[in-house]
Formats: sequence, C-alpha cells, structure tokens
Amino acid sequence: MDDGQRSVRRKRLLFRSWHRGMREMDMLLGRFAERHIDTFSDRQLALFEAILEEVDPEIYGWLSGRIPVPADMQSDVMRLLKNFTVSIDQH
Repeated sequence: MDDGQRSVRRKRLLFRSWHRGMREMDMLLGRFAERHIDTFSDRQLALFEAILEEVDPEIYGWLSGRIPVPADMQSDVMRLLKNFTVSIDQH
C-alpha cells in the first residue's frame, strides 16, 4: 500500500471511530484513533478496522471486562485500546 492509500485509509478509520452511534464509544474510539492511528502499520490498521466492524455494545463489553475478548480479536491493537481505556478511566 502506498502512502496516499494509507493516508486515505487512516482518514476513513478516524471518521468511523468518531461516528459510531453510541456517544461513549465515539469519544473513546475517536480519541484513541487520534492518538495512535498515524503510527499504525498496515497490519495494525487492519486489526483496528476489524475492531470497528464490531457493534458498540460488544466492544464496550470487551473494554469494560464484562465480556472476554474473543481469541480472534486479541492483538497488540486491542491491548493498546484496553490500556488507553484504563488510562482514560483513571483521569
């Protein structure tokens, strides 16, 4: 993927992060994307995109610890997102 395509993909994912439908998830995923998306590799962008494909209540359950993260969703990006969520909760 060239830099132009990667830039478009990042912008699309950033938009999707801020426009989820559930305000709490908009804020959480939008802020997370703003902080990390520019440093993500193509692999990490794909992992984040897969997270965004899931419904908000499911993601919220994973991040809150009420629902275990499925094996196929466990990744460095999910760990980074969970750590980001914890850091937001502590402030």
